[in-house]
Amino acid sequence: MFKKTVIAGISVLSIAFAGVAFAAGNGAETMTLKGGSPGDVSFPHKKHQDTLKDCNACHKLFPQEAGAIAKGIAAGTLKKKDAMKQCQECHKATKAKGAPTGPTGCKDCHKK
Repeated sequence: MFKKTVIAGISVLSIAFAGVAFAAGNGAETMTLKGGSPGDVSFPHKKHQDTLKDCNACHKLFPQEAGAIAKGIAAGTLKKKDAMKQCQECHKATKAKGAPTGPTGCKDCHKK
């Protein structure tokens, strides 16, 4: 009985902590996005949060939840390259302003 109570308690705490992390807008520190045949994309989520300070800069296309891009593509509400185009446009606009930015070339993001 004690073992079941401990396991249940740990489960509840784990769910609570995960909920707090996502409620605070944290999400994962890094993510791997499916990049098709050119290769997957390692996305530094925390770095973007720290730099942009505005979740809606990216999340205007998809909700703030794990797997949102894949879910949107599967549901047909997001085209395969919409997120990539948004990234490229932001990086190119930032570069045009002379500010430090992320990569703009295909192979800079996509890794096989």
